[in-house]
Amino acid sequence: MTRQVYGAKDLQELLGVSESKAYQYIRIMNAELQEKGFLTVRGKVPVAYVKERFFGVTMNESA
Repeated sequence: MTRQVYGAKDLQELLGVSESKAYQYIRIMNAELQEKGFLTVRGKVPVAYVKERFFGVTMNESA
């Protein structure tokens, strides 16, 4: 089964940022999704939305 959400640790690896910055990005993206009417999970963000917001982002899905 393919991964559907990323947590802070995933964003840290993916973007090369600190844990606090990863959580900040998650809060920003979840706020944007809530404004669009989507339900969100605290501390997680959909993979599809990360790929939409961060150009050229890919992650090895073997984990």
